[in-house]
Amino acid sequence: MKHISILIPKKAILGSLEGSRQLLTQVNQFFLARNEPAPFQVQLVGLTKETQLSGGCFTANADVLMNDVKKTDLIIIPAFDGDIATALEANKNFFPWLVQQHHAGAEIASLCMGAFILAATGLLDGKKCATHWMAANAFQKMFPDVDLVTEKIITDEQGLYSSGGAFSYLNLILYLIEKHAGREMAVLAAKVFAIELNRETQLSFMIFQGQKEHEDVEVKKAQEFIEQNYQEKITVDELTSKFSVGRRNFERRFKKATSNTVIEYIQRVKIEAAKISLESSRENVNEVMYKVGYTDNKAFRNTFKKITGLSPIQYRSKYNRAV
Repeated sequence: MKHISILIPKKAILGSLEGSRQLLTQVNQFFLARNEPAPFQVQLVGLTKETQLSGGCFTANADVLMNDVKKTDLIIIPAFDGDIATALEANKNFFPWLVQQHHAGAEIASLCMGAFILAATGLLDGKKCATHWMAANAFQKMFPDVDLVTEKIITDEQGLYSSGGAFSYLNLILYLIEKHAGREMAVLAAKVFAIELNRETQLSFMIFQGQKEHEDVEVKKAQEFIEQNYQEKITVDELTSKFSVGRRNFERRFKKATSNTVIEYIQRVKIEAAKISLESSRENVNEVMYKVGYTDNKAFRNTFKKITGLSPIQYRSKYNRAV
């Protein structure tokens, strides 16, 4: 039997905590219904016996306190809400215990914003990690040594797992169920809970938010210029000339400040504008393409799919109610 410890972080979101518990305990019921032993022992592990969740709307009762868990096989870190720095400070007593358990052989899975707690332990340094796309800028700023792959639904890095935003955590729990209880049980759980299996990307859900929480004035002006003139063909040379900065120095500073190259930033701003048009208007793909400053149909479609994971037509079909 695999021992699974679901943490109860302070400021935790009830959904990812209870959703994980429900899925895992339901798998136990599947096995018991077939007169087979349950594969999981699931415990809620807290720093205190009672922990307030979701801004105080709910209270979770721990089955066991953290210091009483000497050995476990899999630790699940649910998402939290509110101010990130405050949440990390409130949950810092988990950090050494997580490191100790992982070094003793435990796997650890972070759900959505739970990635901040896992990253704060240092265990993710040099490894890939996913989290909610809305928190990407904050995550990169706080944990520059972690390879953030915002587009991913799931990462699996040598016993350290993470999931993308919000309800994407369900896909990670299914992934863990398949790994530890078999594909048949993962499929059955997906059907019972009506979860789409094998989702790999959250690209189509992402809204580009230019990173402006930096102090580089010229780069910030360049970002604003790009965002105000995305309909035009903007080049790196044009920007360096406009802001009187050497090209190599400008590109280095831009990447450091925004986590994007200049070209990537221009593409993302244009594609974000295209997404809005495809969601809200009846313009055809070519009209949208010209509107955001592309003239090459193939380049537009390739860039759009690279950033969103969908073709322009697929994206419009998925998100435009008027179609």
